[in-house]
Amino acid sequence: MLASEIKVDKLIVGILLLGISFSCASGNSKANKKWISLFNGKNLEGWVPKIHHHELGDNYAKTFRVVNDKIQVNYEGYEGFEERYGHLFYKQPFSSFHLKWEYRFTEEWLEDAPSYTYRNSGVMFHSQSPESIFKEQDWPISVEFQMLAEVEEGVERPTGNMCSPGTEVFYNGEMDPRHCINSSSPTYKWNAWVKADLIVYEDSLVTHLINGDTVLQYTKPQIGGGVVNGYDPKVKKDGKPLRQGYIGLQSEGQGVEFRKIEILDLK
Repeated sequence: MLASEIKVDKLIVGILLLGISFSCASGNSKANKKWISLFNGKNLEGWVPKIHHHELGDNYAKTFRVVNDKIQVNYEGYEGFEERYGHLFYKQPFSSFHLKWEYRFTEEWLEDAPSYTYRNSGVMFHSQSPESIFKEQDWPISVEFQMLAEVEEGVERPTGNMCSPGTEVFYNGEMDPRHCINSSSPTYKWNAWVKADLIVYEDSLVTHLINGDTVLQYTKPQIGGGVVNGYDPKVKKDGKPLRQGYIGLQSEGQGVEFRKIEILDLK
């Protein structure tokens, strides 16, 4: 073997070893990141409600409450729904993250709520700040990880879908005009605990998982589209990429429980 060939081989080996070293360091960095619990299991510390027709911080009729170590959406203090679409927001925004939680529905549902809300709830992300939501704004400009359960036996109703109040996403490489995009998940009974994962990389890739299986992926979440009403025009800048935002638990007429809400910062 020529001397020049030996030098080239040594250079290649050196590059490979450097790559392995960098990979290990990167892997250790990820391993050192810790899951953070967003819910202490005792109270709603760190969370703030915003309910349609009500001022920020007004938890009307204790819609959001802690029951047996779970955050529960409860309507026992309501005489009627009256379009009180609500969201319980965590105190700080996130950009790239892995959020995981467990949920199940309760038997409670307000019959004057829209029929589509039956056994229907969700978790909003990349939302506008709760402070920027007007009193008479119905939904936050955000992307929704939609949670559904079976309504009629034998009729498919997947969960872990995507809905887009005041936003738009790319699906299969193209802007998708649908307000909601169904996932490939199975249908679950209303009282079954379901594990949900949401993995978000700023304004690029978004992945939904149900019970550990990937059920939906899409890209380029951005402001746009309709559905949201009563918003501040200064906030709804169509075409603006959504690189970060707030996380909110939804209430829209259906009782639901959340537990084990944890997040891993991927920034």
